[in-house]
Amino acid sequence: MTTLLDVPRLDRGGFGEPGAGGARRVGPFWRALGYLVLIAAAAGLLLPFFWMLLSSLKHNNEVYTVPITWIPDTVVWQNYVDIWRKSDMTTWLGNTLFLSVTVTLLQVLTGSFAAYGFAKVRFRGRDALFLAYVATIAVPWQSYMVPQFVLMSKLELSDTRWSIVALQAFSALGVFLMKQYYETIPEELSEAARMDGMTEYGIYRRIMLPLSVPALASLTLLTFVNTWNDYLGPLIYLRSPDLRTIQLGLSTFINQYNAEYALIMTGSVLSVLPIAVIFLLGQRYFVEGLATSGLKG
Repeated sequence: MTTLLDVPRLDRGGFGEPGAGGARRVGPFWRALGYLVLIAAAAGLLLPFFWMLLSSLKHNNEVYTVPITWIPDTVVWQNYVDIWRKSDMTTWLGNTLFLSVTVTLLQVLTGSFAAYGFAKVRFRGRDALFLAYVATIAVPWQSYMVPQFVLMSKLELSDTRWSIVALQAFSALGVFLMKQYYETIPEELSEAARMDGMTEYGIYRRIMLPLSVPALASLTLLTFVNTWNDYLGPLIYLRSPDLRTIQLGLSTFINQYNAEYALIMTGSVLSVLPIAVIFLLGQRYFVEGLATSGLKG
């Protein structure tokens, strides 16, 4: 008769002792191997950005040398002066910052407000309306790009920054993200506030928003990065040179100075630097918001 003492231990293969709840703790070797794999993956992702940053401090003839010269012989800080002198970088960054901040504020406001209605307010057809709204995420933008352009032209918003703002002020993805997070907030808080006479607007502003900072930070970061990196939208609607964003500006700069490789890398660094700083500042809230969205209870 086989007893529990006769059952072979699962950890005899060198994977560590069983931990709490029957889970096995990972041994030092496998932990170190996991860290090495993560470090190698992170290095592979950061290597192109590292090369771009170093190339922005080189002379033109050093950018595409074979073999690659990683560390420049002479650091050329003058590239960051020349890029402002030879291009309209101030206008490009100003337009991009205006669009990114405005669109982000509107998407966070409209997304969080609509998500509150779908998550906490009961009305007939709520679930069907939410599914229909979220289903628009699966519709490719190219399928309704022409009707949107005709609409903006008839509204006389074409070739203005407000066309981008009007088209991107609402986001089904933002509503979905915020709704999933709102559903993790206990319903008892809303019911208690209603019994105290608080309106739905007050519950949204005084209870939901303060408790959903991680989700709001995630939505803010995603929206800001997508708007900052948007190329096709400004290419269609912003035709005047004084309305160009950083992506359009760099495209025209490359066509004009296609041999100025170091300056092209310098402009690329300036276009990436703001969103890199914002992501580093909001990384903790971003990870927390994505980790908790969709979890109920």
